[in-house]
Amino acid sequence: MSTDEIDLGNPRWYLATRLRDVVQHRWSAEVRAIGVHGSMAHGDDSDQSDINMVVVTYRQGAGPRPALRRVDGILVDLSIVTGDDGLRRARELTPRWPLEADRYLTVRDLYDPRGWFAQQRDCHLAKLAETRPGEFSGLARRNWCIASAAHARAVRLAEWYETDAALVLMAEARLHAAMVTGLLSRTYFRNRADAVKRTGLAGADMTELGAVLKSQAEELTARGRPVDGPLNALFD
Repeated sequence: MSTDEIDLGNPRWYLATRLRDVVQHRWSAEVRAIGVHGSMAHGDDSDQSDINMVVVTYRQGAGPRPALRRVDGILVDLSIVTGDDGLRRARELTPRWPLEADRYLTVRDLYDPRGWFAQQRDCHLAKLAETRPGEFSGLARRNWCIASAAHARAVRLAEWYETDAALVLMAEARLHAAMVTGLLSRTYFRNRADAVKRTGLAGADMTELGAVLKSQAEELTARGRPVDGPLNALFD
C-alpha cells in the first residue's frame, strides 16, 4: 500500500505509517508483512480507536517485541507473529473463533509485497469450508459451560448482595453466551462489545440470560452436543 492511499491527516494512520517505517528500517531483513486490523481495517475508526498492528516476521524471535502502550495519546497494540505460525493459527478453530476470525479476514496491509495477508485469509476460509457443523457445536458447548457457570455464580452473589462482583460475572456470562450464538450461526464479531450488542445480550438481566442459556442448551442437545451427561461422556 502506498502512502498516497492513506489519509495522513488522520492521526491514527499517520502514527501507523510512522511505526511501519521504523519497523521496516530497523528490521528490514526480518519483516515479511505489516498490517492493521480492527476499526482501521474496516475504515470506521474514530478518535477513541486504537491502532491494532501486526508485524509478520520470517523467524521466531526476530523483529520488534510485542507491545501495548500509548504513543502520542493513541493506544498502540503491536503483535508479532511468524509467517508460518500465523498461517497455522488461521487453519485452527478455537472456542474464541467469533472474536478471532475478523483479524484473519479483514486486514489492511501497510507492507505486504508477497501477499501474505491474502494467503492468511484464504487459509482461514478454506478451514471454514471444510469444518463440519459438529465441530462448531463442540466449541459452542465449551463457551456455554463457561457462561452457565458465570451466570450461576452471579445469581448467588446477587443473593448475598455482592452486586459489584455479580456484575463482573454477568459480563463474562453475556460474552460467552454471545460466542455460543456466534459459533452456532457461524457469525464472527468485531470485538467483545460488538458480540453482546449484535446478539441482543448487552442489556440482558439475570432472568433473561438464564432463559437464553436454557434455549442454547436445548439447541446444543438437538445438535448432538448435550451440555450434561454421564461420566463417560466427559471423554467423548
